[in-house]
Amino acid sequence: MSTAGIEAVFLTTHNWGRSAKFFQSMGYEVEFSTDDGSGLLRNGSGPYLVLSEVPETQEPQSQIVLKVADADAFRAGPGVEVVTPFEDTHYGTREMTVRDPDGRLWSLQAPGKD
Repeated sequence: MSTAGIEAVFLTTHNWGRSAKFFQSMGYEVEFSTDDGSGLLRNGSGPYLVLSEVPETQEPQSQIVLKVADADAFRAGPGVEVVTPFEDTHYGTREMTVRDPDGRLWSLQAPGKD
């Protein structure tokens, strides 16, 4: 089984409010936000955005998340280095990290187990 395209983009920010307003001006809508400076935004049926506020001492990061329909059926192909196998997350999904030939890390996200 392979991936099924881009599921989401995870972004860290120094200011949740300003970043959320920026993406709202680009057509995204806040689906939910939390008291700790994070939330999820959507724009149509494309990949969703997750914004998470970090301290000024941390450099803002971005991460593309690839969709996997079934973690148990997924097999990494040749040239895919598995950094961490699928693990349950606190937000109800299963996530794996892989490394591409240039050293970039990629997240693969599958639905959580029922």
